[in-house]
Amino acid sequence: MKIQNQKVLSATALVAFLMVSPAAWSAPKAKKVASDAKVVTLDPKASSIAWTGKKLAGTHNGLIQLKSGQVEFKKGAPVGGSFEVDMGSITNTDLTDAGYNAKLVGHLKSDDFFGAEKHPVSTFKITGVKALKAAAGQPTHEISGDLTIKGKTQPVSFPAVVKMGGGKAEAQATVTLDRTRWDLQYNSGKFFDPKALGDKLIDDNFVLDLKLVGQAI
Repeated sequence: MKIQNQKVLSATALVAFLMVSPAAWSAPKAKKVASDAKVVTLDPKASSIAWTGKKLAGTHNGLIQLKSGQVEFKKGAPVGGSFEVDMGSITNTDLTDAGYNAKLVGHLKSDDFFGAEKHPVSTFKITGVKALKAAAGQPTHEISGDLTIKGKTQPVSFPAVVKMGGGKAEAQATVTLDRTRWDLQYNSGKFFDPKALGDKLIDDNFVLDLKLVGQAI
């Protein structure tokens, strides 16, 4: 009887074991590794884009507004992102005469230049980021991407100082662009006789000074 009882107990234990939920005896699942990526949403009000254009007779400068943008960071370094710029927000800051100021801004928004009515937004999409070894205050990264102006897309690269910490990010860069790459040909020496243009000759290059500020989400 004792041996028989032991067999019954063993059988009962085996049945109980087999009835346990498979999750209790299956191999443990691997733990998910938390992502170290952060997406920074840019603040248009805290960010700024200043432009400078030159002509034979002098220089003009002004501002243009960032519309929106996001940058993805991994381990404190940028790895991707995209931006939108409001082309209808172009202003001039050097002409004090209201009439001349309005005339210049209107011309920049016209089809001779940026065609802001037909192309209200310019975009930049990051395609590559290269870390640079530099002293304090010098560019930390080489940023490459596709810049679309007036419906035409061209690749550009430029050095930038990028800082990330405490959930906040800031980038500063000076970017020189040849406007003729985007078919902005007005009074360009590449397409018109410089001698015939005289003091109306406009430099093909214009400069953007960028300060982009954002908060991680």
